[in-house]
Amino acid sequence: MNPVMRSRWIQLLLGLVCMIVISSPQYVWTLFTQPLMGSLHASLAQIQITFSLLIVVQTFLSPCQGLLVDKFGPRALLSVGGALTGLGWVLAARASTLPALYLTYGLLCGIGTGIVYVGVIGHMVLWFPARRGFATGIAAAGYGMGAILTTFPISGTLKYAGYEQALARYGLVFMLVGVLAAQGLRAPIQKSQPASLDALKARVSHPSASFTPRQMLQTPIFWLMFVMMTMMSTAGLMVTSQIAAFTRDFGMANALVFGLPLLPLALSVDRITNGLTRPFFGWLSDQIGREHTMVIAFTLEGTAMIAWLFTRSNPAIFVVMSGVVLFGWGEIFSLFPSTLTDTYGTGHAMTNYGFLYIAQGVGSVLGGPVAALMHDAFRSWMPVFTIIIAMNFATALLAGLALKPMRQRWLMNRPDVVKISEVGSGAGAD
Repeated sequence: MNPVMRSRWIQLLLGLVCMIVISSPQYVWTLFTQPLMGSLHASLAQIQITFSLLIVVQTFLSPCQGLLVDKFGPRALLSVGGALTGLGWVLAARASTLPALYLTYGLLCGIGTGIVYVGVIGHMVLWFPARRGFATGIAAAGYGMGAILTTFPISGTLKYAGYEQALARYGLVFMLVGVLAAQGLRAPIQKSQPASLDALKARVSHPSASFTPRQMLQTPIFWLMFVMMTMMSTAGLMVTSQIAAFTRDFGMANALVFGLPLLPLALSVDRITNGLTRPFFGWLSDQIGREHTMVIAFTLEGTAMIAWLFTRSNPAIFVVMSGVVLFGWGEIFSLFPSTLTDTYGTGHAMTNYGFLYIAQGVGSVLGGPVAALMHDAFRSWMPVFTIIIAMNFATALLAGLALKPMRQRWLMNRPDVVKISEVGSGAGAD
């Protein structure tokens, strides 16, 4: 393996570690809600504001965070992001009031995780120009599955030492590991010519010109992608945030599957499928195209949700179908960033993705409190599921019938697109 390829895989590994470090604040949060309610004498709704703040800050500040990463480089900014994520937990361990919890776990962790998430995704699309879908999928899988490594250890610490010790100990671990991993991150050296057939193909489909955020925001393709990602984020976050509630409403709160409680088992299966889908569909999109892959994945999620509803009285099938639903959802975190970079270039990749990532924040509001209010109004989850299923199929149709032809026209009309027939065959080894 030549030095360039070796460097790419090292960068991918380091980015994966950074993603694993920042996954726990979101995916292990549910373990802390009950202890925090007792300690701070707060209601569940008051405590859950912390989680909402974490997601909103993470997503709505991402354009600024991406801009800083573009300007100062991945090593410096991702070091800051890893440090802030760990510091948020350490300080949250000492929080004695709700505002203190909001500022530490919500604000600091939100800023830190946002910097790392946007930074790593933007870093991968630069290092893997011909395999953007696969590389971003691997990195995003670290975020989707990383909490599997910490769920049981943190649960044990909570049981025997309390939530303060769990936050303080693991916050220090996150800070140390995150900062150390970031020290190895380096921006790729830009070469004047593609060095292999793979790189040539990458340049054909991923033009060299780079569009600024202002230029990107003036194009209809971006806003179509924003609407599509918002709808898909709403669907997936409705499931991840409300699964305990509709499991209870479906009469399976105390059900056992193979001797294990249904809800924890479903959550564990969901974490695995939510992680595996990202590199898989990212790789598939590198082979058959972004939009074709979107159609397959989004249709899969919509179909799985329908099957989920019709089989909701069977605990074992319920667990399996919840995993299939998340398998059809999590790939948005590899497909959308790679499609965006294919379209608008790499020069402002992190900042541009930061603007698109705001759709995740919008989806967290629609899939969380708005979905809950709709459930309360109708006293049923059926209207919520009906809308979510419709969103899945609508997004699949938009991918195939709108996004694909719009991007084809966009790429064909750009003067910077290089055609293979116009390039000589004397490229060196990659």
